[in-house]
This record gives sequence, structure tokens and C-alpha cells, in this order.
Amino acid sequence: MDYFYLSYIFNIIFINSSNAILVMALEFVYTLLSVILVSVVSLVGIFTLIISEAKIHKILLVLVGLAAGTLLGDAFIHLLPEVVEKSGFTLSVSLWALAGIFVFFILEKGIHAHHYHNLPVKEQKRSIGGLILLGDGLHNFLDGLAIAGSYLVSIPIGIATTIAVILHEIPQEVADFGVLLHAGFTKWKALGYNFISAATAVLGALIMLLLPKQMEFLPQYILPFAAGGFIYIAGATLIPELHHECGWEESLSHILAVLLGIGIMALLLLVE
Repeated sequence: MDYFYLSYIFNIIFINSSNAILVMALEFVYTLLSVILVSVVSLVGIFTLIISEAKIHKILLVLVGLAAGTLLGDAFIHLLPEVVEKSGFTLSVSLWALAGIFVFFILEKGIHAHHYHNLPVKEQKRSIGGLILLGDGLHNFLDGLAIAGSYLVSIPIGIATTIAVILHEIPQEVADFGVLLHAGFTKWKALGYNFISAATAVLGALIMLLLPKQMEFLPQYILPFAAGGFIYIAGATLIPELHHECGWEESLSHILAVLLGIGIMALLLLVE
């Protein structure tokens, strides 16, 4: 009797343990494949390789406007509402958003520190590309955290989150690629740096999977910080670039590009 009872208990424990290991393995595989797919999306700019340099230069500032719009839309429509929904609009949210603005302000100051105004215009523009890569890297790190966290809830929710992130990434990566070209990067360098920046999603996912309990508190700080960084990049770095061409036709295209970026971010609410 005791033997059969112990065997029954052992089988239950063994089966449950096996199922738990299988679920963890599936979560890891699905998460890793998802963040790799999200990283590959950053190579969407490869389609510009078939476009002539002259045509690209005509739309560069439009893409800068699109990038500004997507960053502002991401900050005010996605990141801040997400953290406010979970923890309320607390003083902490405001302070972390301000911290994001201030840190990116310091980063840009550091980039400009060495006699910035005496540098060629090409080198000045390159600093814009550096900030975009930093901001995009932080954003993709957050995407990795979100995807892994979703798979920890369930595989269907993880797949849905991955689809939402990909739809979110495509317009932003196209816009960011345009900003890197505007900053003086070659097409291949822009693709390479954009991919490296996007690969931070893998790092975010691995951290969430390996240290889920320890990292649960991170989003409530990282989300407003990232929002602040995006607001700074859009408002202090990208939008001023749009004032370099102030004809009525150019100005209208820039305004529409910013509105389009914000509109795309708003429409993505339908798939979240």
C-alpha cells in the first residue's frame, strides 16, 4: 500500500516537473525566436539600397519628421499610459521621465563637448545619429523585456505582443534609418548600427527570462525614463533639424510627416 502511494506521489511530482520544464523550454525558444525576428526588422532599411542617392536625399528630412512623430507618439500614447495604467500618475513617473530628458541632455552635451561649433557640419549631424542609436537601443531593450514578460504569462499572449512590437517597429526603424542617413552614415553602416541597436531586444528578453522575479520592478522605472529620452530626442534634436528647410512646401511635408508618425503610433493601439 505504501509502495503504491509513494509511486503515485512520485509520478505526480515527476510529471508536473517535466511539464514545467517543457513549458519553460518553450517559453525560452519562443521568446528567443521572437526577439531575433524583431531585431531582423531593423534591416527593413535594406530596401533603400535600390533607391538612388538623389531620391533618398529628397525624403531624408521627411523621414526625420516621421521619426520625431513616432518617438513622440511612442512616449505619449504607449509608454507613459502603460506605466500610469499600472501604477498611477505618481511623482515617481514624472521624476523618471524628467530623468530621461536630463540624461539624454547630458549625453548630447558630452557628444558636443569637444569644440562642437568648430566641427564640420557632417560631424555635427553625426551626433544626432548617436542619440538615435542610444534611444533606439533602450527602446528595443524594453521591447525584449515586454516580449519575454508576455511569454511568461502565456505563449498566445507572447505571440500577440511580438506581432504588436513588429508592427510598431517597422515604421520607427524606417524613420530611424533615414535619420542615420541624414546624420552622414553610409547605407551599410546605417543598417549595421541599426541592427546592433535592435539586438538589445535579445538582452532585455534574456534578463527577463533568467531573472524574472528580480526584474518585475524595472518597467515602472524604465518606461517613463525611456519616454523622457524619446521626448528629448524628438523635441531637442530632430525637430530643430526640420527648421533648416523652411519653404512652405518643405514645411508642410515636415508637419505632415510628424503627424503621420504620431498617427501610426495611435493606430497601433488597435493591435495591442
